[in-house]
Amino acid sequence: MTAPPARTRRLAGIDIGTLTCRLLIADCSPQTSLNALRSERRILRLGEGVDQTKRLSSAAMDRVIECLREWRGLIDSHQVDAATAVATSAVRDAVNRDEFLRRVKQETGFDVEVITGDEEARRTLLGIRSGLPTGVTDMIALDIGGGSTEFILDRPGQVPIVRSIDIGVVRLCERVLKHDPPTAEEIEQARDWVRGETQAAVAEMANYETATFVGTAGTITALAAMAQKLPAYETARIHNYRLVLATVQELEQTLLSRKKADRIGLPGLEKNREEVIAAGAIIIRTIMETLGMEAVLVSDLGLREGVLIDLAAKKDG
Repeated sequence: MTAPPARTRRLAGIDIGTLTCRLLIADCSPQTSLNALRSERRILRLGEGVDQTKRLSSAAMDRVIECLREWRGLIDSHQVDAATAVATSAVRDAVNRDEFLRRVKQETGFDVEVITGDEEARRTLLGIRSGLPTGVTDMIALDIGGGSTEFILDRPGQVPIVRSIDIGVVRLCERVLKHDPPTAEEIEQARDWVRGETQAAVAEMANYETATFVGTAGTITALAAMAQKLPAYETARIHNYRLVLATVQELEQTLLSRKKADRIGLPGLEKNREEVIAAGAIIIRTIMETLGMEAVLVSDLGLREGVLIDLAAKKDG
């Protein structure tokens, strides 16, 4: 007996990140293409202080739960076939994560799946692959988050190689970049840390230099928006934009020469990213220089989209 044909499903996915929470409601076709119906993101900084205290603060949990309650209403109004929510680095690292998960379930109805760095990378890869330009096959992908950064070397026909390092924009700010703006010593300490972790991450990734370098998540997309001085976020202008190292270096210097308050209103920089964007610029610049990459292909698709593609595959399986 043959299986019934896969059908288009209306699905919702939420990515509860260390810095940003993201929602996507989309119609998912059997070819794993996504037709987005509603897309939102909020910088809520759930991971604030987790690097030092190993605990999610009550205020941070409250911010996220209030957002999830609002998104529950949105999801219900779209009459989805299924919804899923995942949490990453901050919740992975927090000793009180069970309290947070219990509160989310009680107050919003979401059963949140806490995913490992490797699983985060696998689903991020699904999202990135769904929107690459024609001709891109071998790829080394970079996902800079709030608490961790994932490197993924993916070649068709081979098992992807994934390395997750415990450096993200929130963690770097809290652990190293303590002054506003950061001191020269702090910047050098940050570069040394990122350089060492990057070298270790790619040590077993043979010939990564021949793969297309692709970057996803807020730091990379924000820098792509700043490079183009976009007055508002435009996915069509950001997705598959080629961000060159020289531009990253210029943007990093612009950001590091200003206090957080003086970064407000810089063209292309979204509200509430003023502090962490400097850390993000240090991370991407140092990684590009360490890997010898002259440009990065920007993907506006990532974990959030991968979560939906994964959910669609499970429903059809």
